[in-house]
Amino acid sequence: MEDIERWSDELARLCTLVGPRFGRSEPRERVLGYVRGLLAPLERKNGWTVAEHAGAACPDGMQRLLRTARWDADGVRDDVRGYVADRLGEPGGVLIADGTGFVKKGRHSAGVHRQYTGTSGKIDNCQVGVFLAYASAKGRALIDRELYLPESWTDDRARCRRAGIPDGVAFSTKPAQALAMIARALDAGMPAGWVTADEEFGQNPAFRKGLLARRMPFVLATRCDDRLPCPDRRRRQAKTVAAVVPAAAWERRSAGDGARGQRLYDWSLVELDPAGLPAGWAHRLLLRRATRPNDKGEYEVAYYRCAAPAHTSFAELIRVAGIRWCVEECFQLAKNEAGLDHYQVRDYTAWYRHITGSMLAAAFLTVTRSEHTAKGAT
Repeated sequence: MEDIERWSDELARLCTLVGPRFGRSEPRERVLGYVRGLLAPLERKNGWTVAEHAGAACPDGMQRLLRTARWDADGVRDDVRGYVADRLGEPGGVLIADGTGFVKKGRHSAGVHRQYTGTSGKIDNCQVGVFLAYASAKGRALIDRELYLPESWTDDRARCRRAGIPDGVAFSTKPAQALAMIARALDAGMPAGWVTADEEFGQNPAFRKGLLARRMPFVLATRCDDRLPCPDRRRRQAKTVAAVVPAAAWERRSAGDGARGQRLYDWSLVELDPAGLPAGWAHRLLLRRATRPNDKGEYEVAYYRCAAPAHTSFAELIRVAGIRWCVEECFQLAKNEAGLDHYQVRDYTAWYRHITGSMLAAAFLTVTRSEHTAKGAT
């Protein structure tokens, strides 16, 4: 809370930046109170608690802000992305696609479905949001979001209407949603040189083809059974390729700083068939092996499909692979300090508005802390 008070003027300026996205003065003024509430040290950050923090007698105003007030949540999203680009942007920045779950009761919240979520580590009744994060040496923040709607929803238009989902919203896979967000970021001039994501995206051919069509280099995690095109034009599973890598081809390197210091792994790089890539690009399999055995006595291996200009160094590929975990830090910050998962709304529009407000609050925290740290180091 001390940080928020110290940076109160900066937060007010940020809310002024997004002010033109609001049709009337009431929601324009209320958004500052809403964001302040999301950043406050409240146990739960819902309509009641945020309203009380803002000095309101009831939550009606905050509920109107999320449900019926006239304002452009996508426009605010664009402002958040621009704010992050201006304050954290660097040419070597990395776009990171990932999803996170919001465990819910009942079946009426938009998109809720029994599906796997890493939030609980199991199949659960939940909503799933697909997010795009941006990471650079200056910091990392969420810059875009989409609510995943399973086909059980999009095939039932009456159910969609009851949850406020427009008739024009059709089914879209998570990789397709991520690709659309990446396109928005690049079209807006986001200073990004790489894309990275986990297996759900890396295993998807359409996702990879979409990135290649934009000549966007990537380091994408994939599964051990992914069948890869080898230089002899035959396809082999990633684990088969890794099994014949000679001992001398592994190098111990850091994947970046972690909570307990440097994240050390053994790494190796295998050339793949570059057919279908832009001229002058290389297709490679990056292998990351644990330095210690697990409970079964096995050295766990992770696999990454890489496509980038042929001159791209081994160290750069490792750097990008290591950055993928930054999105988990973004989720942790947004959930723990900006109320990302504290909402109690069911409506489709309200979900987007709350999530966008939380992203704005989390971006503010990241930028101000990053710049405060940088000033302290000089």
